[in-house]
Amino acid sequence: MWWPSTLIGAGAGFAVASIPGALLGALLGQAMDRRLRLQGWDDLRERLGGRPALRDDELLFVLLGRLAKSDGRVLEGHIQQARQEMTRLDLAEPARLRAIAAFNRGKAGKDRLKAHLRRIRLQPHAAEGTLRACWRMVWADGKAGRHERDLLMGWGELLGLSRNQVHALSLEYEPRKAAVEGSMTYAAALRLLGVEPDTAGDQVKQAYRRLVSRHHPDKLLGNGASEAQVREATELTRDLHQAYAMIRKRRGF
Repeated sequence: MWWPSTLIGAGAGFAVASIPGALLGALLGQAMDRRLRLQGWDDLRERLGGRPALRDDELLFVLLGRLAKSDGRVLEGHIQQARQEMTRLDLAEPARLRAIAAFNRGKAGKDRLKAHLRRIRLQPHAAEGTLRACWRMVWADGKAGRHERDLLMGWGELLGLSRNQVHALSLEYEPRKAAVEGSMTYAAALRLLGVEPDTAGDQVKQAYRRLVSRHHPDKLLGNGASEAQVREATELTRDLHQAYAMIRKRRGF
């Protein structure tokens, strides 16, 4: 990745001392990029504008704050949902305070988020977990507006998810569907496993085992995953178990 200070340093160094100067300038610029956590030109513009760097553990709550404010007014349901996400992540008091500040920062809607979202797209568990939390916030007031949906579709693309995948996640948290059969509907169970109502039982079982193997939290242990990512993987695996049990019961196999 060509970071902004690296490029600026290389260019300035080349102008002063040709190739040796460019190499030295690039090294100094790279150190500056790392120190200031600059991932692209948008980050540089924010630093020049006086905005502090956005930490990885703040990104989710910045997104949630922007969604809560997207229709113009933050409701009590949005605030309660943000608190639930903090509880879901089991945040300690210092992390909770940072999350609250990030949520309020998100409401201002001034952060450029593309580089941050693209950075976590290489972590499928984190990408999907982020979208799930965002849809929970969208549905916190019982409805999903056009602007909220557009935001989620755009963020989903940056995270590497297709529009169909983003839409499927929305349906899992849509209130009128969730109320039909407790925490998960039969339709949501089918979507989660990626099967159809008439898919053969052995194929459903194969799909279930494949997804559990892919998303099981044990795969994250020892790979530098955060506690939040492991918790999200644990939640998804639990949902897969529930979905498969529901389909087996309904289909009788």
